[in-house]
Amino acid sequence: MPMRYEKSAIVLRIALDMQGSALGLSLEDIRRRYADRALSRRTAERLRDAVESLFPQIERANPGEVPKRWRLPGGTLGALAGVSADELADLTTSISVLRRENMDAQALSLERILSKIQALMKRAAKTRIEPDLEALIEAEGLATRPGPRPTIDLNILSRLREAIITRRKVQLHYTYRGSGKRGYQVVQPYGFLYGKRHYLVAWSEVDRAKDFRSFALSNVERVELLAQTFTRKRGFSIQKYAERSFGVFQEEPVDVVWKFSPKAAPDAGEFLFHPNQVLEPQPDGSLVVRFRAGGLLEMSWHLFTWGDEVEIIKPRRLVSLLGEHCQAQLRRHERGGEGLPSKLRRLHEGQPCEKDQQKNGRHRHAEGKEQPE
Repeated sequence: MPMRYEKSAIVLRIALDMQGSALGLSLEDIRRRYADRALSRRTAERLRDAVESLFPQIERANPGEVPKRWRLPGGTLGALAGVSADELADLTTSISVLRRENMDAQALSLERILSKIQALMKRAAKTRIEPDLEALIEAEGLATRPGPRPTIDLNILSRLREAIITRRKVQLHYTYRGSGKRGYQVVQPYGFLYGKRHYLVAWSEVDRAKDFRSFALSNVERVELLAQTFTRKRGFSIQKYAERSFGVFQEEPVDVVWKFSPKAAPDAGEFLFHPNQVLEPQPDGSLVVRFRAGGLLEMSWHLFTWGDEVEIIKPRRLVSLLGEHCQAQLRRHERGGEGLPSKLRRLHEGQPCEKDQQKNGRHRHAEGKEQPE
């Protein structure tokens, strides 16, 4: 439950959202949007009643339908909908983050929104907040994050968005990363996944696929908007599709269990490895992380950065992938293994990782429970 002095701010936020939404807000929206944890239904009703007492203009957005939704007519809040220097600075930072993540189309949209907001502001308000805004922008920076920045044609992105909105099939002309071969196929576009690389998620009509596939946007050479429309698969969710995998590569989900050492546990506890992860602090200070997902190759790439501070409890295949990754790196950087520590030299010579990572009577990367020597 929010503290008493916060209630007025929450009521104002609800009122602003009721005015800003053509669909209005339901009690469920109020329960979930305005606190870290979902509010009780009774609390949501009291907040709605508080908005109604302050703004009698409130109206039902969907008369005769359920769930009931409420909204405020445009202009109800008037001068209450002011913009602060903090909010403008956050919007400016968001634009910078989008550009860093190679999301130029979204950055351009936010820049247009920022310009419109500033154009609508009264001169006195702009004069008042400009010094604070300038100071905040100068005080905030973004850390450099290495990663791919492939070129994405904004016209292609625009055509795909049009196809998603109008539910029209498209013919993708595509270069396949693995082989470099060019081809085309008819797909039903559903949405986008944004990460180190950005992908179109679409239903492939190719006979050997007939399933959802991810297509790297940077590899799409051309998009033909077709006349045929399609019906979206009932129950499909981009978010659920993304949660099937650790990263972007899609494969059958498996149970994943990692154990981080007491030294690494504080850092690991701050990581979001997967939206549905379960964290289990251990009596010795270590941390067990559990979730269910596919994408073992990307998991092995990530676990490599943790060194020997993590054990792979499940799945066994991930142990093998990480071992292969270690050996490939050693072969590339230390030809012949000369001068390597004994553990790494034995690994380089092809001995399995689990034989080489014994500590305190336990095997590192052991399947299932820890095994005594």
